[in-house]
Amino acid sequence: MDEQLTEGYSEPCGQCAAVDWGVSDEGQFFCKSCHNVIEKTREVVDVNTLHSKHSRISQITRPKKKRQENEREWLVCEGFQFILKHQAKALVSLGVCIKFETEVLWNFWKRYLQNTQQAFTRNPVYTPKFTVFMKPQSDSESNAQSEQSYHTEAASEMSEEMSVSGYSSEAQSSVCSGSLDAVVYQNIKGTKMHNLMTMPRTLALCYLALLWVREAVTLADLLRMVTERRVPYMNIHEAFPTEMRLFGKDVQFFNVRYLPSYSLVHKEAVTLARILKLPSFPTVSQDCLLHPLPLTVRYLLEANLPNELHVWVHKVIRQAAMGDSSFLTFDPSKEKPHLLRYDIQAVAVIIVTLKLLFKLDDHVEWKLSEEAAKKKKKKVFKLKRWFDVVQPVLEQARKREEREEAKRQWGTTKPFITSLQRKSLVLKKRRVAEHLEQKFQKYSDSAPEQSSSLTNPHASFHFSWGKEEGSDGPSMFNKRLDCTHKKDGFKYLCNRKYWHPELRLCPRRMCGDHFSEIEPSLPRMYVWVLDLFSFILGVRRAEVHKEVLNVERRFLKRNHQAKIQWTLTSCKKTKKRSKTATRVVRKKTHVHEENITDGE
Repeated sequence: MDEQLTEGYSEPCGQCAAVDWGVSDEGQFFCKSCHNVIEKTREVVDVNTLHSKHSRISQITRPKKKRQENEREWLVCEGFQFILKHQAKALVSLGVCIKFETEVLWNFWKRYLQNTQQAFTRNPVYTPKFTVFMKPQSDSESNAQSEQSYHTEAASEMSEEMSVSGYSSEAQSSVCSGSLDAVVYQNIKGTKMHNLMTMPRTLALCYLALLWVREAVTLADLLRMVTERRVPYMNIHEAFPTEMRLFGKDVQFFNVRYLPSYSLVHKEAVTLARILKLPSFPTVSQDCLLHPLPLTVRYLLEANLPNELHVWVHKVIRQAAMGDSSFLTFDPSKEKPHLLRYDIQAVAVIIVTLKLLFKLDDHVEWKLSEEAAKKKKKKVFKLKRWFDVVQPVLEQARKREEREEAKRQWGTTKPFITSLQRKSLVLKKRRVAEHLEQKFQKYSDSAPEQSSSLTNPHASFHFSWGKEEGSDGPSMFNKRLDCTHKKDGFKYLCNRKYWHPELRLCPRRMCGDHFSEIEPSLPRMYVWVLDLFSFILGVRRAEVHKEVLNVERRFLKRNHQAKIQWTLTSCKKTKKRSKTATRVVRKKTHVHEENITDGE
């Protein structure tokens, strides 16, 4: 029987050079001497399906390969599910409520699989199928092609209806990857490509679940946990079970080369909310720790600012209408859903309040500090004293973070094998690297120092202020603000003017980030405050500055539109510098306490 099927094929075997071929039940050629399986398949006249004598099956594009005993078939979405499971358990161990993992996150994940038709559907869109190429043997090509395309579509529809998952029991992983559908996953085009799961989207999905249960974990907190390796993200493929072998094209899905930025995860969270078709999220009210009132208290403590400043922060929030639940609550069902950056918005409100009270133009804040020093009141907050205390601590914290990052292991103990040809080379490089590392440790006579972020318990604050041992410096939380004076029976702010850059919005998708262009012309004290809060949140200064402009637009539009008085300073080529700053063209607004009270 085999002689009839292999008639006409006399190529020698590549392993043993014998010419003794047989055909397996799957239609593949194998050598009877050494049992080597080749990619050639027997030609079968497809009479039952195609009903055409002019066409025949010439090849099957997805060859099968042998699978080891300890391996099993798995899909790319199963890999992401495994990652989400580990990330959820890590967050629960850090104090997040168990409802986040058991109810919210898994319901979001199942909803995602169903909406993208990857699972929980009778017609999964990412099902790997055999592709049949037809070779017409007569002149009637058009008839044969139309006939074969019709029957091929019918056959694929029938195969999808045979099982809910779309995978037959005889399916095996591709020779190009360890998972079943890596090749299909990679070749998705069009709008469906934007629905695929990625590593940054695992964090975005976790953040949406945290937001749904109203946990006091901001996006900056989540990314900080990832940076400190408390939430698995880097080299998470090392935790994959042995039966889920990563190989070839799986690398592009699970190999992480860098940590995602704040803006990227935030953007992916909005995209995922649209894909999931979620309803309006639970209301962000004052009892929720994501509300700007309690959140600003946290960052006042972190920045070592006085508690009395929160009274003015509250006024800014009220007058800018930023405390309304309708403004704070995320509703993906809207035509243009907008997810607030709660943590960046909170520090932006604090910065706007500091500009109201101290101006931060490199002149007024130092003048007010000198006047407060002349009064010789010990409990009065002085901005210069605050700067002198926080600045060296900030520099030390930045250097400490750089050392911690240098100690972290970016290399993996379980390298990716991108192809069989490179397997021996990759393993050899890994062995050489481990050998050199052991030699260096032997000569230095010391074990590798572990990062303190892995040994110390997790802390929500970067700094510790107070008189206790090990604190970073004296606390100014209980200092008293002296920023107003009375004149003609009215109480005015000591700072009578408010400056801000251009508040006109740029057209969407036409203008990028202008912070790098205007940063040299901004007051140095203002830039330093941006630097402080950007370090606390782990974001770029440009993102904090952008949110400051958003708060100023809301605040000035609602409170000073009718009473505004504009004065323009002249722009000189020779910039006059004070202690730390430049003088530039900025718009100034005359303000007094009446304009920012609560009307009570």
